[in-house]
Order: sequence, then structure tokens, then C-alpha cells
Amino acid sequence: MTTTGFNIVFETERLIVRRYHAEDKENFFLMNGDEEIVRYIRQAKSREESDLFLLQVMEYAEEHPLFGRWAVNEKESGDFVGTFAVIPVNGTDNLQLGYSFIKTVWGKGYATELTKAGVDYFFQKTRHHEIYALTESENIPSQKVLLKSGFIQSGHISKDGGKEILEFIYKRAEP
Repeated sequence: MTTTGFNIVFETERLIVRRYHAEDKENFFLMNGDEEIVRYIRQAKSREESDLFLLQVMEYAEEHPLFGRWAVNEKESGDFVGTFAVIPVNGTDNLQLGYSFIKTVWGKGYATELTKAGVDYFFQKTRHHEIYALTESENIPSQKVLLKSGFIQSGHISKDGGKEILEFIYKRAEP
């Protein structure tokens, strides 16, 4: 799939972050239907659940143009490789960023590259003074990405089912 004509949110050296479209159904399901990819995020979704979720993601993007879940494509190949999000933390007014990638690109450094650029995007486009990231305590790779990207661990949250969630925060630099 080419990204020509799609709404680009921001770019990194190797990646394009863009709004999702109906043509993304298959790639969206490949991400959300894969238990290994989403194991630290949510339950894997069926095809029908994924299709409905994509519609909700697209509607949210229309209502909140600066926030939401977005597709990530490699610049060089144009291939879909993952998703990036700036979304509310459930039950709060805080915003969090998040990401996930298809398995074939794990280990390429995309998560750190995308997180750093996502933080820059967030602070350039909003007046917020901080952004959060949440990860399960067992998700050591994500914790390393967040720390490399300038986040600091700020707390623990227990979720239903007894999973421990670590909270990270990145604060806007003072002028």
C-alpha cells in the first residue's frame, strides 16, 4: 500500500505516521488479531471486533484530529509496520502514547524512533505539560524504549486480573 493521498500526522527518519482508512482493515486485523503482538495491550480481537474497532478509531480521528490511533508505514518500502497512539488514559484527563509493531520489524529500533518523534509531535501540537505511557511490569522491552526516550517511571497501577501496570511520564522541558 502506498501512503500517497493519506493524511500524514508526522514523520520520522524511517517512518510515516498517518491516519487509518478503511483500506487498512487487513493490516489492522493482523495487528489486533495477533495474541503475541497485543499480549501487553489487550485481548486479541476477532475479525469482526477488529473491523468495528477500526471504524471507532477512524471516527475518533475525525472528532479529535490531534489525537488517536494511527497507522505506521516504512518510508522506504511503503509497507505497513505498526500503529502509534496518543489517547486518553482510561478514567483520567491524562494523555498517553503507545505503539505496537508487526513481528517482522521487531528489533529494528522503530519503537524508540517513533516514541521520540511522538513526544516531539505531542509537545509541538498541544499545550500539555506531560504525557504518560503505561506498560505491564513484564514488558521489559517497552520499558527500555520509554527510558531511552526520556520517560521516567512515576508509579504502579493494579488492573483487574492482578496485572501490575507501570506508569511512565515525560514532562515538557521548561523554556
